[in-house]
Order: sequence, then structure tokens, then C-alpha cells
Amino acid sequence: MMASTSRDGNVTNKVCCYAHPDAPLIEDYRAGDQICSECGLVVGDRVIDVGSEWRTFSNEKSGVDPSRVGGPENPLLNGSDLTTMIGPGTGPASFDSFGTSKYQNRRTMSSSDRALIAAFREISTMADRINLPKTIVDRANNLFKQVHDGKNLKGRSNDAKASACLYIACRQEGVPRTFKEICAVSKISKKEIGRCFKLTLKALQTSVDLITTADFMSRFCANLDLPNSIQRAATHIARKAVELDIVPGRSPISVAAAAIYMASQASEHKKTHKEIGDIAGVADVTIRQSYKLMHPHAAKLFPDDFKFATKIEDLPQM
Repeated sequence: MMASTSRDGNVTNKVCCYAHPDAPLIEDYRAGDQICSECGLVVGDRVIDVGSEWRTFSNEKSGVDPSRVGGPENPLLNGSDLTTMIGPGTGPASFDSFGTSKYQNRRTMSSSDRALIAAFREISTMADRINLPKTIVDRANNLFKQVHDGKNLKGRSNDAKASACLYIACRQEGVPRTFKEICAVSKISKKEIGRCFKLTLKALQTSVDLITTADFMSRFCANLDLPNSIQRAATHIARKAVELDIVPGRSPISVAAAAIYMASQASEHKKTHKEIGDIAGVADVTIRQSYKLMHPHAAKLFPDDFKFATKIEDLPQM
């Protein structure tokens, strides 16, 4: 072990080879040694192996688990899973005079942990259904833990709070999903998720960025099998429509759907509002209303380099 000085002037102890201090060390788990990769010097020995002592298989019916290291630590649960599991007694010293085991595990976990585990499982299930990454699941779990510990949303179901936390996590991670998308994989109504969303933001004293049309454009266009040229045109159309205040009071999702409809109708890859509405989760009437506002200004909305297959004056009118 050598002492080294860091940039900030602090002296730290570092296990390394005295002849090759910058060489990476190789761990021999069987012997418990740390070996220099340059010269083969054994730098450290008797390294503790923190892995399982035996392999275990889920289909074993004996009930005997020889892996005594326990499960992975979960900081979201109370006690961080630092519990002791007592194995079944076999000798006479393990039982009292009535034949009852002297040492018993706590057969039931606390109701708080049970609620947390159920909510984490629900969040993970919902995220799997709409292909969300683990970073969003972890953020949603942390949000739910804060809400649960604060006891700010009493009277609301855990499933509703879990759905709201997943929605907030998506917004905070920059990959927002619509309420309808969360509602489709949840057991809770859109209205209830919206209420829990507002209460959660207030309880945690946090905020989320406003959603824009660009947040949904790439996903909607990919699901509609539209090329990048139409996606860029639709993004430009939606952005210009918002900048020119052509669609006041319209939601970003309906504006994005109307922009995709306008761009597709001017190209060779035409899509109906029914197809776009099914992907975006927007009613046909809503797309028509937004498109009707945008159509008179179509010449100002399209990018200059767009290749028209259908002229602007020939675009459908609602």
C-alpha cells in the first residue's frame, strides 16, 4: 500500500505495486490475491470475497438457501434490507418444551415496506409496457418513496401515486409521455392521474419543464413509419405555428399531430388523421380543428427546402 497525494493536497492510501504504481491490478478470486499486471507481484492477499458461497436455483423445492449473504441492498426500503434470516432448527436445542421453534423469522414485513414493494413492482410493470429505461424507473421509485414517507397524499391509492410519479419521472428525464399513454398501462383513470400529478408536484415542491411539440415529434413519426425529412418538416411547421401564435390554446400534442398531418399530405407519404390520431392519442376532431387554424398560413409554416409532392394550394381543407 502506498500513500499518494491528490490534486487538492489530500494524502490518500492506495493499493498498488511499488514498481508500477499506475498499473492495473488483477484479482485472483480463488486465492484472494491482488496481482500487479506488469510484473506479477502479489500486492495484496486475503481479499474478502463478497459474493455468494454457493449457487442457488429458483426451482429447488428443498427450501434450503446456502447463500448467506442475503439479497441486494435496497436503500428505498426501511432498514435497507439489513435483516437476519434464521434457518430452520434441526436439533433439540432449537425447540422449547412444547415443540415450538425458539427462534423464528418475522413472517410478515411492515405494511410500509409491503406498500413500497407493491408500488415499485407496479412502476416497473408500467415502464416495461411502454419500453422506458431503468433510469426513469429509478427516478419514479425515488419520487414515490418521498411521497410515501411525507404522507402528503393520504386518501389517494398507491397505484394512482405510482402512475403520477412515473409521469413526472418521464417529464424530468426529458422523455415525456402523455397522460393517455400512462393511463393505457395503468389501472387508474386519466383524471385521477392528473389530480395526483398536481398534488405530487405541490407536495415535493418540485416542477417539470413545459412540454413542447418537439418532445413527441420523433416518436410519433417513427411509429407512423415516416422518413426524417417529414419529421423535420413537421417539427418546423409546429414550431412556426407556435411562434406565430396561430394555434392559441391548443395542446402541444394536438399541434404536433396536425403538423404531421400537414407535412405528410404535402409529401408522398400521406397519412390520414385517423392513423395519426391513433398513434398520438388525439381525437380526429381535435386534429382537424388545429389543422384548420394552420391551413391558411401553410405557406409561412413549411421549411424552404421542403420537396412538395402536393402543392400547398392543393392541400386538403377541413
